[in-house]
Amino acid sequence: MRVTQNMLFSNYVYNMNSSLTKLMELNIQSSSMKRVNKPSDDPSGMVRILDHRTTLASVKQYQSNIDTAKGWLNASDENLIQVSNILSQAKALAEQAATGTITQDNREQISYQVRSLFEQLVGLANLQYDGKSVYAGQKTDAPAFREVLWLTTNDRQFSQECGFSIDGDSDRTILVQFYDKTGAQGAGEGMALSDANLGVRYSIDGGRTFLTDGSVTIAGGEATVQLPRSGARLTLTNPAARVKVTPQGQEGNSEGTWLWLRPTAQYMGDDSQDTGHVDVKAMGAGTEDLIAWAAGAFGPNVAVRVDGYLSNGSLVRSPAAMGSQTVVYSYSTDGGVNWVTGNVQPPNGVASNVSLSIAGGLLTIASNGGNVLQPGAQFFVHARSSAIEIDISSTERVRVNEVGMEIFGGIYQNPDQTADSNGNRIHLSSSNASAAFSLAGAGSFAVMDSNASATKNMFEAMGNLIAFLETNNQQGVQQALASLTESQKHILNAAASVGGRENRLTVASTILDGLEFNENQRISSIEDADVSELLTQLSQQEIIYQAVLRSSSMIMQNNLLKYL
Repeated sequence: MRVTQNMLFSNYVYNMNSSLTKLMELNIQSSSMKRVNKPSDDPSGMVRILDHRTTLASVKQYQSNIDTAKGWLNASDENLIQVSNILSQAKALAEQAATGTITQDNREQISYQVRSLFEQLVGLANLQYDGKSVYAGQKTDAPAFREVLWLTTNDRQFSQECGFSIDGDSDRTILVQFYDKTGAQGAGEGMALSDANLGVRYSIDGGRTFLTDGSVTIAGGEATVQLPRSGARLTLTNPAARVKVTPQGQEGNSEGTWLWLRPTAQYMGDDSQDTGHVDVKAMGAGTEDLIAWAAGAFGPNVAVRVDGYLSNGSLVRSPAAMGSQTVVYSYSTDGGVNWVTGNVQPPNGVASNVSLSIAGGLLTIASNGGNVLQPGAQFFVHARSSAIEIDISSTERVRVNEVGMEIFGGIYQNPDQTADSNGNRIHLSSSNASAAFSLAGAGSFAVMDSNASATKNMFEAMGNLIAFLETNNQQGVQQALASLTESQKHILNAAASVGGRENRLTVASTILDGLEFNENQRISSIEDADVSELLTQLSQQEIIYQAVLRSSSMIMQNNLLKYL
């Protein structure tokens, strides 16, 4: 076979490129210290590396979740310790006020401190972490508690016969008594609220003086107790209910029915026991004439937005009758950050309602005086599920928030009775709200008498303590002291629960650290280069490349002209 110069040159170039390519690959490995830098280096090994990296990414995400959960739980843990410390201060003040050796002025001075502690407790119960409310269940965008007025009585029978609601506000306890205008009824004798001779008096200075400009008026099956100079008004249901009289000149006689209008806190968050209901809130033009409800299993909250209607294949952004047009809508499960767009609902032939399929279930919108659905209208679907849980492993989740009512107590209004059919908020009353931890058959009012039991409801205990301090009631202070003791025990139990979950996070984090180490070791065993072997190969390849260059240059210098 004749060997041409072209064949020699091609062979030289091939040998040089092959040697140089191998040398460059070894150089890349030596700079990265990795044997596998691209799939072609080891196809099967790269598949295993990618699998391990996927597992490693999951581990790192779980570690990030644990860091987030630790932030929530650490904040709650420290917060509950602060609450316990404040309750210790309140107990010390109550113990001082419960003795018979101090005066009314002393108790009033103590009441100023206790009111300040109450304000601090409300603030702590409204703890936020990273801008989110910790104790309101999934209603993280609003405070868990708000201050309201509630009622305590010394008349157990009256509390079981009558309900109440309070309008207005007051920064002092309002003490209310009833008397017979004619003077015919003695102390402790009963009169109906509807009795024309029933008079009312009230005190806003702790019982030192009583004002008689109040009145009781009956209308619509209710008795409205006007307390003009107090800043509040009391409405009592069942006008036939009987109160016990405290005669004129005997304001200190406890045989009569006494009512204390005093502070407490209303819980505004989710109830962990109410997981089967879904709330829907509508916003936007025209939604006041609509009603909406949802059915399904909604994990996250869902925002739904009406984008318009399809007409001849085009999106039209103008109002149209529900059920007669193809609705185009979007929904979001992350608070509006990302939207699932382009959803369509064909007409159902019913002009008064439309049902939209969304993540978790079905949203139904119906007419409430107007059957027009306008583009831009939004509906927020909220499942009454209180727990916010975070994945800390492939098989384990941990709850990071709390239900404030189950820790601090307070007053809770039934979510099904917070708004009327027109969407107007229903006033807080004993018919739609009750104190947390209250016993069945306890009546509408908190009761202060010799048979009253201690409660672990912290806000009720503090509210009653304020009332009895401001009205110089030693027996009531003693009762409130017992409740504060129970409340503090309950708070410490809640702190122990939080601490237990923190320990779970510590264990999970340790396990993940071990898993991360193992995954890195497995990746390293496949991906990393053997340094000693790599250096040997690199040295050999350099010699080979230099030999190729030298031999090629020597042969290429030879030609026919040298032998002529």
